[in-house]
Amino acid sequence: MSSKPDDLAGAGRRNFLKGVTATGAAALTPVLVAQAQTPQTAPAARTVALPNTAVETLPPPAEPVNQTSSGGDFMVDVLKTLDIDYLAMNCASSFRGLHEAVVNYAMNVKPEILTCPHEEIAVSMAQGYAKIEGKPMAVICHGTVGLQHASMGLYNAWCDRVPIYMMIGNIIEADKRGTAPEWAHSAIDPGGMVRDFVKWDDQPASLQHFAESAVRAYKVAMTAPMGPVLLSLDAELQENPISDRDHLRIPKYAPVVPPVGDSGAIAELAKLLVTAQNPVLICDRMARSASGMARLVELAEALQCAVVDLGGRMNFPSRHPLNQTFRRPAVVAQADVILAIEVNDLWGSINSFNDRIVRVNRPLYKPGTKIITLGSRDLYIKSNTQDFQRFNEVDLAIAGDGEGSLPALTEQVRRLLSAERKAALDARGRKLGEAHLALRESAKSDATIGWDASPISTARMCAELYAQIKDEDWSLVGTGININWPRRLWKMDQPHHWNGGSGGFGQGYNAPAAAGAALANKRHGRISVTIQSDGDLMYVPGTLWTAAHHRIPILYVMLNNRAYHQEYMYLQAMAARHGRGIANAHVGTTLTNPNIDFATVARGFGVYAEGPITDPKDLAVALKRAVAVVKRGEPALVDVVTDPR
Repeated sequence: MSSKPDDLAGAGRRNFLKGVTATGAAALTPVLVAQAQTPQTAPAARTVALPNTAVETLPPPAEPVNQTSSGGDFMVDVLKTLDIDYLAMNCASSFRGLHEAVVNYAMNVKPEILTCPHEEIAVSMAQGYAKIEGKPMAVICHGTVGLQHASMGLYNAWCDRVPIYMMIGNIIEADKRGTAPEWAHSAIDPGGMVRDFVKWDDQPASLQHFAESAVRAYKVAMTAPMGPVLLSLDAELQENPISDRDHLRIPKYAPVVPPVGDSGAIAELAKLLVTAQNPVLICDRMARSASGMARLVELAEALQCAVVDLGGRMNFPSRHPLNQTFRRPAVVAQADVILAIEVNDLWGSINSFNDRIVRVNRPLYKPGTKIITLGSRDLYIKSNTQDFQRFNEVDLAIAGDGEGSLPALTEQVRRLLSAERKAALDARGRKLGEAHLALRESAKSDATIGWDASPISTARMCAELYAQIKDEDWSLVGTGININWPRRLWKMDQPHHWNGGSGGFGQGYNAPAAAGAALANKRHGRISVTIQSDGDLMYVPGTLWTAAHHRIPILYVMLNNRAYHQEYMYLQAMAARHGRGIANAHVGTTLTNPNIDFATVARGFGVYAEGPITDPKDLAVALKRAVAVVKRGEPALVDVVTDPR
């Protein structure tokens, strides 16, 4: 088998350093994994007999039994006009009217129900789904308690600027509430609990009100800057008969065309970029569609300038010569013009910060550097939650959708480029390309450190995973911790190769968001993989059941370092600061005694699993078997015991 210089896993450290890859002895060596299942013995779908509920579902004699339509039916009709494919939920009585309408009136089609064991799972699935599919998934929760469970997921989506179509059940009128739980689970203004981190909310008082608010909610969620919206649905509005169906009207949805930056400001920006000696483009949540990456490449190549991709989305190809992401301090230090496109944390991108002993910071950029922002971030801000980050002075702030404004900016840049200037820019581009190539070689060398060690190095785990998927149409739909090996080593040049992080840095995001993204990838036939940290999965292990139940093809590769390792390092730093030694840093920060066997946990939820794997020689074949399971349409998990980082 021929090898390629960019292959990452293979016969060993020496060949890896030379850029040589063989499928390797590891793939030919038999491996015994505790209780491992092969694709032939992976658990089949089980049919479970339903309980006899005939008595429980019979209505009392005085109740009508032939009601032919309900408010819930009309609500479903409205949702269908919004092209909502899925409704993620943890079932509850406060939205039983809508639930019943979906499964019987709509026959569980558009939307199709996704059964989630926890509301946070439902919202996070919707967040991951929207970033791949480009449109919201609907979520519904049970009144006050369900909304509080879902609140962390909503906050992540708010910080990540992702559209979530959120609904909750509620009983507004006091005289209509029956049992004690209905009182505890209802509120006059339930949206008030999450209003700081939703873009818009409403509580419709009639079905016509619902129709208009439902369409408005979708429009608000999908208008830049995007974000979660919330509708509180009264139980009687869902359940009662429709008395005037012919008088109800569903408004037409018309998407808002993303705003483009002011033409005069764009022209001024183009002149600054063309005349700059060392312009730098910094982008974060810029690519909101498949066109985003291509547009950024066009601008960067026209300027032959450095690009720093902060990774909020897949903005720029990882192996493009102008990609200087992992040289950010160096290129920012040399810059005379910095353009930040849809960057949330501008201050953190161009300043250094150290919180050891005394919190200190300094700018990375030199005095006189022109700083320009382009994006929709300034168009909408809240006061209580502080995700807007530290204020940074800029010389020019252009309000407009970053992706939508790039064609006009690129056209202006090209108009200003003379043949002489193009030659100078080409020379600059060649130097950046040389620096990029040197950095890639350095990354490959760094990855071989501890190549044969046990626990397994995170670099080798990422390399072995890439070796199994690189020839497929793959999508990395999450990394549970801030691990950069894939972006340093893998060839990422498609918008779906990476979908960003959580936004709010909330634990419990990665596992369900990855499943939601994998659901979106399913119709495209892509192989979805995620590097799943142990601490994150412990928040929402029920995600694995949802993936198995709905046959979502996804590979979870456990980064099982048996700790909340970032906090472990922080505790070590504090102990060292106080001169008390680091012997007790494990208390409250580790997941040991007993160690968690995630493969056993996954099998209990009906997911194919192997591990825990501690010997790096066993990893490649385990991943190969798991990928085969995913390719046939099922979820799989490989539990890898790794170094901390």
